[in-house]
Amino acid sequence: MIKEVVIRQKEEMETLLAKPYVPRSRTRYAEKFAGDEIIKVVTGPRRAGKSLFSLHFLRKSAPAYANFDDERLITLKDYDELLKELHACYGSKKQLLFDEIQNLPGWELFINRLQRQGYNITLTGSNARLLSGELATSLTGRYVPIEILPFSFMEFLAAEKFELDSQKNLLPETKGRMLGLLEQYLVNGGFPEVVVKKLEPKGYLDTLMDSLILKDIVKRYSVRLSAKIYDLHGYLLNNFAAECSFRRLAARLGFKSVTTLEKYIGYLEEAYLIYVLQRYSNKAAERLGTPKKIYLVDNGYVAAAGVQFSPDRGRLMENLVFGGLLKAGREPNRDLFYYKTRNGREVDFITRKGQAVDSLIQAAYNLDAPGTKEREVKALIEAGRELRCSNLSVITWDHEEIMKARGKGKEINFIPLWKWLISI
Repeated sequence: MIKEVVIRQKEEMETLLAKPYVPRSRTRYAEKFAGDEIIKVVTGPRRAGKSLFSLHFLRKSAPAYANFDDERLITLKDYDELLKELHACYGSKKQLLFDEIQNLPGWELFINRLQRQGYNITLTGSNARLLSGELATSLTGRYVPIEILPFSFMEFLAAEKFELDSQKNLLPETKGRMLGLLEQYLVNGGFPEVVVKKLEPKGYLDTLMDSLILKDIVKRYSVRLSAKIYDLHGYLLNNFAAECSFRRLAARLGFKSVTTLEKYIGYLEEAYLIYVLQRYSNKAAERLGTPKKIYLVDNGYVAAAGVQFSPDRGRLMENLVFGGLLKAGREPNRDLFYYKTRNGREVDFITRKGQAVDSLIQAAYNLDAPGTKEREVKALIEAGRELRCSNLSVITWDHEEIMKARGKGKEINFIPLWKWLISI
């Protein structure tokens, strides 16, 4: 039986490699470690392209491959039986690629043993926290994490065969086409199969979300109140990019305790469905006690859920900016936060370098609405003064300007979303 699984998975791998491929921005980084003995750990949401990414950056070494999303492999009692069949199929390979490793019970001991035996190992996993926790305790100092998220805007443009040329972007027809593509990216998101195969998010991503909740949360953690996790996920899908008090949310959704709600939110984070962003404060205890903001791993989830007849373009754009910051390497609640001034003015994102705040960013889809521009500027200036930061930006749909705030000695950079996305 194991032999049949290994042979079939090899055929599937060869089929995947033969298909057209959109190069990912992390490829060069990953290739630096391809020949090293250090374990490569590729994490990210399901269907974001981890497997194909790994197969391509390891292409020269042609690794032996096993995918532990197959229930026949995760019920193995003797893991050496799998190793034997991999060698029978691939020869005396020392390069191994194991997909969705978190499904294999006791995988840490098995991987540690293989590394001691001189194997060059690459792992993929779709569990954000649990996988990193297991790695931290079991593979300390012997692995390199590589996160693969849905397509960035540059990867999306490559998939659409849109060649970026700074001079051509001055032409109205070229810029118009790019803004049309940006609108598509804003609404449908960047999951590879949605982009490449032109799939409608509803039908593909809603099925994916249901599968993630059932397989990666309800079954994995034996969740008794499964209806609650679906209610919670639905609420957060409908209220992304907005402040959220966990205490009030627990009462609203009928959770018996805030602790249970926080545990369920943690499950949604682990499954790469949402991110929780803290409000910035110099004091960690204060950050934990303030309301949080919820962001989605991909804008396509909003269209897929069909929870809003007319999705709020402003919040979709804010979520897109959050995703852009993630793909640029920012880590939520470590060097990426949101902020509220002493007067209650909100700044969508602040980024840190070390202990110093190095940028303040607002996302504003429509500056034509009365008072919008003034509100965004006031919040940035006030926050800049409080946090001693002069790098102030407003990301807009298509407005570009450098504005000097009167009497404040501050410059605010208004930058179009497309230009910001291709620059980070």
